[in-house]
Amino acid sequence: MFYEANFRRFINFIKFKEQIDMEQYGKILLFAMPAFLILVLFEKWYGVRKGKDTVQNMDMISSLSSGVTNVTKDVLGLSIAIISYEWLLNHVAITHVKLTWLTYLIAFVVLDFAGYVVHLLDHKINFFWNSHIIHHSSEEFNLACALRQSISVFVRLFVILLLPAAVFGVPAEVIAVVAPLHLFAQFWYHTQHIGKMGFLEKIIVTPSHHRVHHAINKEYLDKNLGQIFIFWDKLFGTFQEELPDVKPVYGITRPSQTWNPIRINFQHLWLLTKDALRTKSWWDKIRIWFMPTGWRPADVEAKYPVYKIEDVYHFEKYRSPESKLLLVWSWVQLVLLLLLVSYLFGNIAAIGKPFIFLYGAFVFLFVYAFTELMDGSKYAIVWDVIKNIIGIIIVFLLGDWFGADKISSVISYVLLVYFAISTFVAIWILKYATGKIKVEI
Repeated sequence: MFYEANFRRFINFIKFKEQIDMEQYGKILLFAMPAFLILVLFEKWYGVRKGKDTVQNMDMISSLSSGVTNVTKDVLGLSIAIISYEWLLNHVAITHVKLTWLTYLIAFVVLDFAGYVVHLLDHKINFFWNSHIIHHSSEEFNLACALRQSISVFVRLFVILLLPAAVFGVPAEVIAVVAPLHLFAQFWYHTQHIGKMGFLEKIIVTPSHHRVHHAINKEYLDKNLGQIFIFWDKLFGTFQEELPDVKPVYGITRPSQTWNPIRINFQHLWLLTKDALRTKSWWDKIRIWFMPTGWRPADVEAKYPVYKIEDVYHFEKYRSPESKLLLVWSWVQLVLLLLLVSYLFGNIAAIGKPFIFLYGAFVFLFVYAFTELMDGSKYAIVWDVIKNIIGIIIVFLLGDWFGADKISSVISYVLLVYFAISTFVAIWILKYATGKIKVEI
């Protein structure tokens, strides 16, 4: 009874993000973000110590900034479901199951199967690939790339896949607990430092399985789509073991060639849109969205070729201009970004609507500006200037940084100093430190 009582308290405490308000979800993230960051940095330290560093600095910063944009979007509730699980439950349930540990296990398995199907569609259909491409865009494989999650999904379509759970009356609070646990359980296997795991290889998704999934080798492409259990792949013919003589090569076959996670999120969609407009065939304009991932109309592919990696063992990975100062400044920007979103997540109620959406828009602008700088883009300065001007305007119009003076008046002054000097630092780094970038304003 003791364990049952405590388990129920745990159930009552944990709420899925779709069923709790933004303030609660933000506070949960205040604990989750530092935990993920510590694990990412630990993997970096461990790799360096063992002589097998799998974490490239700029790639890690890009991955972490991608994670920030994703959770900011989620906290602000910038996506909707056409139908909710609660609605499905109310309309199709033929019975109601008793809350036991078995209920949670069944819900976990149902949710995992739904995740497998969605994942399969993401890999097989052009339009859905856009929502998943960010996760595969890293040319490295490490814990940080697990945080590369989409911001391009504004309408969720696949709640219907939880129909089996709804039919048997699995309560919404069960899904509310299982869903975040299912999501967080997918973090750990994004690593190269854990080999094969014996009998577990036959049951769950392991790092070995997921290395195959992220690889672009022809032997591995679009394999191992399971999220927790590997037997879905074995059942439906999408399983591939990691081969000892085929080392995984990571990334996407049409490389993103940028550190900017916002651009990566919409690159594929932009290509599909351009191809649909360019093709002369009306049938191709319609079917391009539902064709297999990577398919392009023949007339467009001939006239507007897009670079694609043909030899996965001989291509140059994307890198920033070589500059220690650029790296240091990128870390400074990332730390400031994490502090900014931490303040947002901890003070959502105090900031209130509509200002939280202004804050969220600034976070996205901040990420866009500093990752353009990481790319050494000639337009990086333009974006940095825009970001700094808007930041200064916000402070002066609101009187402080979204109520931060209640904590300390120093916060607003520090931000003003940053906004004042940021562009000059960026210009200096691009023009003099790298010596490779032509700055255009």
